[in-house]
Amino acid sequence: MLIKRRTFLQAGSLATGSMLVPRFLKAFEQPGTLPVNQKVVVVIQLSGGNDGLNTVVPVRNDVYYSKRPRLGIRKEAALALGDEAGLHPSLGAFRELYDQGNLAILNGVGYPNPDRSHFRSMDIWHSASDSRAYVNTGWLGRYLDAQCKPGDRPVHAMEIDDVLSLALKGERMKGLAFRDPRRLHGSSQEKFFKDINQQSASHSGEKPVDYLYKTLAETMSSADYIFAQSRLRPSSANYPSTGLGQNLKTIASLIFSDITTRVYYVSLGSFDTHFNQEGTQKRLFTELNDAVKAFTEDLKQHNRFDDVLMFTFSEFGRRVAQNASGGTDHGTANNMFFMGGALGQKGLLNELPNLTDLQDGDLKHQVDFRDVYATILHKWLEVDDKKILGKQSAYLNFI
Repeated sequence: MLIKRRTFLQAGSLATGSMLVPRFLKAFEQPGTLPVNQKVVVVIQLSGGNDGLNTVVPVRNDVYYSKRPRLGIRKEAALALGDEAGLHPSLGAFRELYDQGNLAILNGVGYPNPDRSHFRSMDIWHSASDSRAYVNTGWLGRYLDAQCKPGDRPVHAMEIDDVLSLALKGERMKGLAFRDPRRLHGSSQEKFFKDINQQSASHSGEKPVDYLYKTLAETMSSADYIFAQSRLRPSSANYPSTGLGQNLKTIASLIFSDITTRVYYVSLGSFDTHFNQEGTQKRLFTELNDAVKAFTEDLKQHNRFDDVLMFTFSEFGRRVAQNASGGTDHGTANNMFFMGGALGQKGLLNELPNLTDLQDGDLKHQVDFRDVYATILHKWLEVDDKKILGKQSAYLNFI
């Protein structure tokens, strides 16, 4: 029975929403397009505004303890990073990476005229825009736009989630969001979508519905390929059963395959700790720590650790002073972690935040986050960062 176009549009979630796939993904079906052991970026978004001061703890700063009489992490509990700083007690694997020379920490990262709204500040980080500008494309999406042209080598970004973040949305190209390859493949095999796909050959115009037919066909084809690649060399390592643990296991299996994806994106949260911060941050950091430990050990076992740059970010930090509810409120500048086997600069990359020179009770940023992005684009992904970010940035030395 012929499926009406209206019915297709109403049920077209496979071809829109989280499973929207750019046309160039079809190029993945030609194996060997890119060299094996290419450089890969793994982004871990700490959603909700992680408290950086209780992440990298200024253990010899009296102002820190006076502002946080109940919430401050005592020096003897923190995992020492020299004399001045320590890590949150739940980040033991990060301390191991630090000792091995595989961790770099950048303090005071932010942007001028900071916004304390979760949604707006995350949009600024995703788009790499000025805080007063509104941009509907992401920095990684524009990376795809710049790289993905007819005849060029295929590049792609994948987010292990049900919804695609702004960071991976370009003007012409978009990343792919899916929870796991098996689920993506299973959805594409449903009879309803197969019937639609069979009809799509007769629709080759430029109307919106024709574009959806074409996108659906590409999605189904790509879903088969991604699923096959995920099974080609699946990770046999023991990962935590947590959401982040399983997401990083999926990423590891794809990195070990021949899929040639350059960027992977995952999120963990929520770190919006207005109250009960101690318990919430401990729980989330335990999940982060255990998942990263399994992932980095897996990469080392497969001789891929030098090819992967993993970094964390959050849309803002928290205020210096604790609040009356055992938590902290929205702040500004924060720290970032960089992990990998080929770091150019290691350890603490700059000074800890100055807690006596504040802006309305908040930290002043030392480093513009767009300089971090420019460094990754230019030095790691080897593309024209100025074209993608729209300005000349300062390069940092962690790569």
